[in-house]
Amino acid sequence: MQRIRQRGRLIAGIDTNSFNWGYRNPQTGALTGFDIDLVHAIAKALLGDPNAVDFLAVPTAKRVEALQDGTVDIVVRTMTINCERAKQVSFSAPYFTAGQQVVAPVADQGITGFDSSLKGKRVCAASGSTAWQNFVAENTLGATPVPVANQLDCLVQMQLGNVDATVTDNALGAGQVAQDPSVHLVGGPLDTEYYGVAVKLGSDDLVRRVNAVLEQYAATQWQAEYGKWLKQSMGGRDAVPPAPRYRD
Repeated sequence: MQRIRQRGRLIAGIDTNSFNWGYRNPQTGALTGFDIDLVHAIAKALLGDPNAVDFLAVPTAKRVEALQDGTVDIVVRTMTINCERAKQVSFSAPYFTAGQQVVAPVADQGITGFDSSLKGKRVCAASGSTAWQNFVAENTLGATPVPVANQLDCLVQMQLGNVDATVTDNALGAGQVAQDPSVHLVGGPLDTEYYGVAVKLGSDDLVRRVNAVLEQYAATQWQAEYGKWLKQSMGGRDAVPPAPRYRD
């Protein structure tokens, strides 16, 4: 906290390629999305100015490294909290609930989910993502895993016909579908996951401050942000922020 305040700027690792989460508005060039607005809220709470933030695009597989080497102060990038990552970075309380799901071309009606219908198919996922680590790279379905740097690269590969399906967070998959109606989500969610704000391991003071921001954000702003960025692409479903759980 002292280092950030002395600098007068928050350095945030974000995504610039995930529609509705973190991306550049094609008309204005401004970074926009659910995660971007959350970063602005954190900057305002820490420094009194929502624009006192420097954004740095960080690939999926480089999120942990960017925190460990001090390139960024925080990562707000649809980053799933899990036990393995919690050994490498510290997480805030969760701010969104998601689950892994398959995205496939509408024209390929043979793909029904993460099941035997993927046998012989080329399946894409972002390197370092939960989808890659827990499903695609470890699958026993007879599919060929295809890693990419960022989840949106999978959409491009599907459009080019280089892969047959993608496994990604359903919240991100919904953004792919919103961008390209020739693909759709198939099957159900494969798990339940929670996104958290990640900081360098041991930065307990920053974690506590971010948790305080998230409590206020959940009570006053979360619903409006969900309605603005995500509700339509998530099929119009209502949602609520996940309840925080803190360690002693």
